[in-house]
Amino acid sequence: MDALRKRQDPLADLAVISLIENPEWAQEINSWECIPSQLPDYFSNELLNFFSFYNEAIQKANPTILKSGQAFFGETGDIYLGLLGFYSLPYCYAFGDGAEVLIRSKRIVDEIGVRLAETGLFVVDLFKPGGFYEDLSPYLTCAKVRLIHAFSRYFIANHSRDWKEEYGAPINQEDMLGTNLAFSMIVLRGLTKMGLSVDSQTFQLVLSYWKWIGYLIGVDVDFWPETPKEAFELDRLIRKRHLKETEAGKKLISALGDYYKQNIPDSIVRKQVDSLFHFFLGKEASQVLGISTESNLPGSLVDLIFKFSGWRNYGAQKNYQKIRKMMERQQKEQFGKLIQLQIPVLYRS
Repeated sequence: MDALRKRQDPLADLAVISLIENPEWAQEINSWECIPSQLPDYFSNELLNFFSFYNEAIQKANPTILKSGQAFFGETGDIYLGLLGFYSLPYCYAFGDGAEVLIRSKRIVDEIGVRLAETGLFVVDLFKPGGFYEDLSPYLTCAKVRLIHAFSRYFIANHSRDWKEEYGAPINQEDMLGTNLAFSMIVLRGLTKMGLSVDSQTFQLVLSYWKWIGYLIGVDVDFWPETPKEAFELDRLIRKRHLKETEAGKKLISALGDYYKQNIPDSIVRKQVDSLFHFFLGKEASQVLGISTESNLPGSLVDLIFKFSGWRNYGAQKNYQKIRKMMERQQKEQFGKLIQLQIPVLYRS
């Protein structure tokens, strides 16, 4: 694991240097709807290699796993997204060295609503019905997120004067493994905390789905857990190594909590933000983040709160299309437009 803290994502990191030197290419990529099969011949070799990876990955897609994972999200997507916001993201903030990267992105605190919308869009795109084997647009979503990570690494390495070697390399392989776990296993753990049953087949399915996503966003999947037991052990190891109190973590959770309390339309959820954080995170992680409000909420009540919120938004039946429409409607109401994932376009003055 110490070695993984020094490893990043060379394929994306080299591509980003080309985009910094040629910002018009970044602008062109942002105009795409899918990665073209015939890439522009004026792109650098590094950028061509990066996008060729995705055009070759299409042949490796497993429709059986993808269809099953997308069906699971269609049934649970609203709760899945809720758990990302109340459990997965706060859980990431509790891992001190990784939080140091997040706090250096001013947008996570200053433009938290947009950043949350971008994260939601990323996840919803990943579970698009037919995605990766019929609809190829999610490959571009993964490529953009991977490049955004590489931009962050570049700017921390070249412009952050207070980065400490003890944090590890910015957005390193261990932190990417941990984040991938937070977006998969931790969501399933959240479901079980709410009293819902997650069978081994579903657990294995979600792990397999996120192994595919990890592969596409630059995670070294040779270290990805193949079984639920391995997933629990990997999470336990990373938790033991990095769960700690930091000012960065406290600032991040404070900004997230304040945003929820001001913007969540459901008054029941809005009044229970800190209690919900504590319920999912547990005593140790909550203490690390400075969450003083303890939760006396039983899992059955949390399940009821989430289900009632989902029923108000989607009615008796929900599916992927309803979840996406609701997300887009909320974006228009809050930001006056639909949020799009964009890689930075940096014109030099």
